[in-house]
Amino acid sequence: MRLVLASGSPARQMLLQRLGRPFTTLVPDISERERRGETAAGLAGRLAEAKAEWGASNFSENTLVEEDDLENAPSQVLVIGSDQTAELDGELLRKPGNARAAAAQLKRTSGREVRFHTGLALLNATTGSLRVSVEPFSVVFRDLDKDEIRRYVQADRPFSQVGAFKAESLGISLFTRVSGLDPTALIGLPLIRLTEFLRAEGVRVP
Repeated sequence: MRLVLASGSPARQMLLQRLGRPFTTLVPDISERERRGETAAGLAGRLAEAKAEWGASNFSENTLVEEDDLENAPSQVLVIGSDQTAELDGELLRKPGNARAAAAQLKRTSGREVRFHTGLALLNATTGSLRVSVEPFSVVFRDLDKDEIRRYVQADRPFSQVGAFKAESLGISLFTRVSGLDPTALIGLPLIRLTEFLRAEGVRVP
């Protein structure tokens, strides 16, 4: 069995390492723009599936097995795709991209609840079996003053994170309450659901 993570996120790679299995990382090249009328949850699920499909296609193209090495070819290739969206009052929140936008987003979410949707897809590239789930998670921010926001943005630089924070780092200090079934979903890769999917594909975890 060969495990492939279709994501360039260091946080997702860190989480997957917790399962103790070797994996290959590919950075998917797909558009992450939402479609007209698409919900935040729908977008997360669709992008997770698209990343898994991209990973399966590109893994196959770039890891051709030599004819004399067929006995060492993996019996199956399992590709993981994941994506996360966030919404405030039904409006999709973007990745800030820079310090000014991150500070503005945190000012807006200060004292409020943000709902996250983490899409997960596991595609068996050998059999074509696909499993998809979207895991919800809510975060309530405490009231943040201007200096706290400035210090946090300087310390964590959460420019590519949906919600403008890193929950696995100093971002945890911004919350008063979190709510969800799987805390790893907030970081970007819901391990509880992933291990369920892996077991269904015959992978022993643990």
